[in-house]
Amino acid sequence: MEIPGQTVEVPEIPWKTRVELPAQSSAVIVVDMQNDFVKDGGSLVVPGAAATIESVQSLLAGARRAGVHIAYTQDTHSEGDPEWEIWPRHCELNSWGWQIVAELAPHKEDLICQKSRYDGFYGTPLEHFLANVWQVRHLVIVGTVSSICVLHTAASAGLRWFSVVLPCDCISALTEFDQALTLRQVSWLYTGSVTRTAAEISFAGGNVEQP
Repeated sequence: MEIPGQTVEVPEIPWKTRVELPAQSSAVIVVDMQNDFVKDGGSLVVPGAAATIESVQSLLAGARRAGVHIAYTQDTHSEGDPEWEIWPRHCELNSWGWQIVAELAPHKEDLICQKSRYDGFYGTPLEHFLANVWQVRHLVIVGTVSSICVLHTAASAGLRWFSVVLPCDCISALTEFDQALTLRQVSWLYTGSVTRTAAEISFAGGNVEQP
């Protein structure tokens, strides 16, 4: 077997040019769009994360108009957290870096799940709200980091038999390889749908609000 490196090619990714979801049984999950990951001066800034804000804003606006539920994950750590032995100190509770970026500030009706690990379902009430309170089956997952918290959250959703959709322009990675890995895994292993832009996703049949 050859050592991975220059011999590795990205398998074909089956892009969807249009995904229409039922509004009443869908939710958007915004993963870790926090100052430490997105804004200049953050301790773990992800290249390209800031560039996804506008696309995420557009997706959220459409989702809100259709009455789609929205949840946020918020990476949250305190003194002595073992994750700081892996990564630089980041997303410390109540710090500037911990805050969700102002452009994507949650609304009062949105769910915010503080999490201590990569998976948005781990140790949080996310599954309870999605499955039992909101009773949704379709998830559009956006945010950062693509191959870490986005992928682990999408994988956890897939293992729970949620239908997962990832818009490429709403997720950001540390490397181009990591971005491809995420899209490949979600579309292949978890039979999710990946689109090139958020504009290719629409919500139908909801209680449409006036803009």
